[in-house]
Amino acid sequence: MSGTWKAVELMEGFYWVGAVDWDLRDFHGYSTHRGTTYNAFLLEGRENILFDTVKAPFFDQMIERIASVIDPSSVSVIVSNHSEMDHSGSLPAAVAAMKPGRVIASAAGARNLSMQLGFEGVEVAADGSRTAAGDTELVFMETKMLHWPDSMFTYIPSRKLLISQDAFGMHLATTRLFADANEESVLLEEAGRYYANILMPYSQLVERLLAKVASAGLDIEMIAPDHGPLWRSGTPTGPGWITGLYARWAAQAPGRKVVIAYDSMWRATERMAHAVAEGAAEGGAVPVVCGLRSSHRSDVAAELLDAGALLLGSPTLNGDVFPTVADLVCYLGGLKRRNLTGGAFGSYGWSGESVRRLEEALTGMKVRMLGTVACQFGPDAGALSRCRDLGGAAAASISGP
Repeated sequence: MSGTWKAVELMEGFYWVGAVDWDLRDFHGYSTHRGTTYNAFLLEGRENILFDTVKAPFFDQMIERIASVIDPSSVSVIVSNHSEMDHSGSLPAAVAAMKPGRVIASAAGARNLSMQLGFEGVEVAADGSRTAAGDTELVFMETKMLHWPDSMFTYIPSRKLLISQDAFGMHLATTRLFADANEESVLLEEAGRYYANILMPYSQLVERLLAKVASAGLDIEMIAPDHGPLWRSGTPTGPGWITGLYARWAAQAPGRKVVIAYDSMWRATERMAHAVAEGAAEGGAVPVVCGLRSSHRSDVAAELLDAGALLLGSPTLNGDVFPTVADLVCYLGGLKRRNLTGGAFGSYGWSGESVRRLEEALTGMKVRMLGTVACQFGPDAGALSRCRDLGGAAAASISGP
């Protein structure tokens, strides 16, 4: 079968048959300004195996890529490592077209596929279980809550290949399917943004997973995630590069960065934010100022990945914080960044609740509070001095590279 969409061979008999989503700019409130890929993989053998599918609108691309290598009806096994719809949305159409003898998922994956898609008849893979698919042995490892309850890895010993679903991935639209074919700075940025916005709440589980993989003694020469490029050994950005970053990010050790996020109505709170930044810089920290008219909530989350302090600023509007700041507080609260110090600041016209609300929110996020600064209308020299002192206190409170 000829057509537009061709499979890409990644190693002998192992193909990428996914799709590139060049236009995606939002993923559950996370700004994906470089698009994404939906990776699906085909392994040829005595039994042909498809690992994951693609988001439903991209089914035709996937089936055409498969058909460029084999007759799709010869796929006898489909493994669903993760049931989120960007990976399972094409599963019903794939099963209808291929009529595989087996569809394999974790126990939670089988439940999710039933509830989401009305899909039944899934073979359940227990944690640590092994199965033969023709001449290929598959080993399954549950990775619950990384980042859904159903998530699992599939390891293929004969290929030294780990198919890792959403773990070790990134949102990056690219046809350069190996990490080492992409710029390392882009990989670092996008892998970090992905970790900060999706996996950061589960950092303690990431640490346990890395220990679990190490104790299993898996010999891994390639990691194939469900988003973004693959990590292959013998390159500067191989499997050890990304797993090392995950170990560092999971530890959430405070760095020398001070993140200052704010919004402003008449630039009074903006002036305060800049004074906080000056104080942090004078104290030897690296301030990053995120005005929420130009910085997306997910940009702030990404900056926090290697930060040591978070300072939030807001004017008072209708007896509360400004809406963009409230949105950020809600988002960051769910990401559960640990080991931060922080503070709050803002201006007000007459009632002045915003700083107190921010202090309560930061305390609820387990941020160790250093102080607050509030001023009525525009900040005078004294208020700006207190803001500089707050920034200096943030710098003094953190240590790191």
